[in-house]
Amino acid sequence: MIEIVETDAGTARITWHRAKRARLVLAVSHGAGGGIEARDLRALAQVLPDHGVSVALVEQPWRVAGKKVAPAPKTLDTGWRGIWPALAGMALPVISGGRSAGARVACRTATELGAHAVLALSFPLHPPGKPERSRADELLGAGVPTLVVQGGNDPFGKPDEFPDGAYELVEVPYGDHGFAVPKRAEITQERAVEIVTGAVVEWVASLG
Repeated sequence: MIEIVETDAGTARITWHRAKRARLVLAVSHGAGGGIEARDLRALAQVLPDHGVSVALVEQPWRVAGKKVAPAPKTLDTGWRGIWPALAGMALPVISGGRSAGARVACRTATELGAHAVLALSFPLHPPGKPERSRADELLGAGVPTLVVQGGNDPFGKPDEFPDGAYELVEVPYGDHGFAVPKRAEITQERAVEIVTGAVVEWVASLG
């Protein structure tokens, strides 16, 4: 089911994948360079409803409008705030999530919006090649239970670059920023995606 939501940043779009007996809602948005067709977002939408989690794939207004470049973080946050009432209206705890830029949005707004937890897929710890420009403060400031799923070869931050903090981190071996693995890797692409979904299913079950 597709739901159109008007926000102060423009028109957003939610594609719902509902669980028959939902106990949680997971809302996830895309990154700055792609949409909800990302392999990890698609896989979560397929798997999680069977585990009692309704999945809302959220397209930010700039993406709905057909623009190629994401706006400033402040505008992304405004768009995310605007879709929240549609999520909270389900009267279930909401996990705020996203991949890349969407993960940053989820972390920055989690406490303010009353998120139950945060799922950060491919958190962009720093721009490629610029570790000194760390965004760790956004992750560490989420203020709610947080799971980071990170590719072992992510140029935006490899797992061993992440600081200690009150969050869990699961590594997808060989994975890049989109969890793609090279053909020479010791795991298949299918297995890489299974690691993502398996980690999220296990973590969601632990949230209670």
